[in-house]
Amino acid sequence: MNKSEYLQQIDANIAAGKFKDNWASLREFNVPEWYQKAKFGIFIHWGVYSVPAYDSEWYSRNMYIQGSKAYEHHLKVYGNQNEFGYKDFIPMFTAENFDADEWADLFKQAGARYVMPVAEHHDGFQMYKSSISHYNTYEMGPKRDLLGEMKAAYEKRGLTFCVSSHRAEHWFFMSHGKEFESDIQEPMQCGDFYWPAMPEPDHQDLYGSPPTAEYLEDWLIRCCELVDEYQPSVFYFDWWIHNAAFKPYLKKFAAYYYNKGEEWGFPVAINYKHDAFMFGAAVPDVERGQFAELKPYFWQTDTAVAKNSWCYTENNDYKTAEEIIRDLVDIVSKNGSLLLNIGPRADGTVPDEDRDILLRIGEWLQVNGEAIYDTSFWRIFGEGPTEVKEGQFTDGEAKVFTSEDIRFTVKDSSLYAAVMVFPDNGSVHIKALREGSPHFHGIIKNVRILGYEDQPHWERSEEALTITAAGMKSSTPVVFKLELD
Repeated sequence: MNKSEYLQQIDANIAAGKFKDNWASLREFNVPEWYQKAKFGIFIHWGVYSVPAYDSEWYSRNMYIQGSKAYEHHLKVYGNQNEFGYKDFIPMFTAENFDADEWADLFKQAGARYVMPVAEHHDGFQMYKSSISHYNTYEMGPKRDLLGEMKAAYEKRGLTFCVSSHRAEHWFFMSHGKEFESDIQEPMQCGDFYWPAMPEPDHQDLYGSPPTAEYLEDWLIRCCELVDEYQPSVFYFDWWIHNAAFKPYLKKFAAYYYNKGEEWGFPVAINYKHDAFMFGAAVPDVERGQFAELKPYFWQTDTAVAKNSWCYTENNDYKTAEEIIRDLVDIVSKNGSLLLNIGPRADGTVPDEDRDILLRIGEWLQVNGEAIYDTSFWRIFGEGPTEVKEGQFTDGEAKVFTSEDIRFTVKDSSLYAAVMVFPDNGSVHIKALREGSPHFHGIIKNVRILGYEDQPHWERSEEALTITAAGMKSSTPVVFKLELD
């Protein structure tokens, strides 16, 4: 199907379908029930940028910025950019040790419910079989449909398959290579790997340097091809789609995708950042951060096991499993979901550090998952002195929680109270559940600790619900299950 025919197909779908390309129609979208219940997913940044494994997944941009550390590193290790450019990493990206089934088993052990590989990053290299461009893993590099292999392996194990597209930023991502003698030079045309390499705009400018219709149509078709060929349950967008020029095409894509979900017979969703979508038309996402308070709407945070990079780089600065688990508990208590990123090596192996963190999370969820999965928020998200900083890019420093920090979730007739840092003396005081509390007037029939046989001692007073489990130690959150009448 040529470009014109594909665009006609998109328009025909919108004309015939339930969802139209306007905000009023798109706000009829409902968040899928499975998504709200899943709570924990895996994000995967893996691509050509995993070959140099230096700086970050933005290597393709930064290696062309004169004077940057990536530029100097490239000169030292690979030579001049006009002799060895980013495209020359493609044959080195062979994924020779990639096994989708091994990844799927790991993610299942980690307790994830959905998995979201990056299908195309800013560099413009597609991780799947595509009719839009020859620069994809089926025709180059591994010579395999990596995304297709992942979909089959994940779905076989009951993991919900999702995709992420970061193509929007490719409009300017390779532009700095035109500023000196490199392999990024005119002439270039649609379909070329580096095309269009336009001047990089101010990232806060929502109106300047608008992409051309040719580029936007190419972007739309690439996104719709992913939908048609791989039927993802969630489609994630990175940040630059909030540029004003994208809006008509974004609405077309959303209508097309939501209509496809109706055709397939299962609900789908879109993730977005900033205000790229009208509120209520998709699921908001907070990059490397979260909300300080409970939200009445479902939301997601995406963050990574490493603080410095989304992809594998040598000497990544890793978070601990304990701090990620605490973030998961905090996020879920506020009606959110955690999408946690790992960065595999270019050969397809998962670094030991990433693997160990995932398995540690999985061990905790094996014991405490009933307080996470399929739960909903309570009247308040929690209590305690620790204030969580709100907004994106706020998770660079570990939060210092205390034994007074409690987070709540609820399911059926049970209320779960997670103690973020279990006290050495084994005594926990929950003020929100005290006698006469404005938050709770019910009857507590029983209290037990998930994963522990011994019954704790508990009593309510006008000061607090006090639960004591002397002798118990834990470096991760401890969850009390309160059976209510």
